[in-house]
Amino acid sequence: MLIPLLSTRSRRSLQSRPLAYQQIAHQLLATICLLLASTVMTTSAHAKPIILEDFNSATNSPTSPASPQDRWEFIADTVMGGVSSGNVQFLTQDGQSFLKLSGTVSTANNGGFIQARLPLDQTATKQLPETAQGIWLKARGNGQTYFVHVRTSGTLLPWQYYQATFEVTNQWQDIKLSWDDFKPSGGLSGSILRDVPLATKVKSIAIVAFGRDHEADVEVAEIGYY
Repeated sequence: MLIPLLSTRSRRSLQSRPLAYQQIAHQLLATICLLLASTVMTTSAHAKPIILEDFNSATNSPTSPASPQDRWEFIADTVMGGVSSGNVQFLTQDGQSFLKLSGTVSTANNGGFIQARLPLDQTATKQLPETAQGIWLKARGNGQTYFVHVRTSGTLLPWQYYQATFEVTNQWQDIKLSWDDFKPSGGLSGSILRDVPLATKVKSIAIVAFGRDHEADVEVAEIGYY
């Protein structure tokens, strides 16, 4: 934040004037500082989300798949010997299109996840801007805790990702997850992974049911960044 400063010459000029003029000048300076601080805080607090996916057919990108079924990937722990099962559906209800991730998550055989993943190269936005502050989504579900996983150009191995939690109710709600909310998988921070992901390095975003035996049922109507 830029804070106006009085030059040495200006301060000497003020000191040579009557006290009343000095008080007015200091009050004016304080008011300017408060206005600048208020503007910065308001801009940050009301950062408008940019939607990457609203589950309509069109993407406004001639190089992206035309349907969400082709843009999203369903992945389960069966790829590593687990026994979790589920599916991802693309539905419309009361004019609202959305993704539905549901199934049975089992930690047997060292498994424990199902997920729906969106590679950014399947969207009109191939790279998030440096100014992106985090991930935004509109979601509802069965009252349980779910996860957003992001993978970056630095998460080269299948078990490397950044993870943030969110909770859902049976009503649609907007959820903001700042980059500080995302933690490296398995505590792989420091020399292996950065403590937080860099926006410009994000390669994919996933909705994930993870880590415990449970019935998953989560729906997402929009997802993007802010």
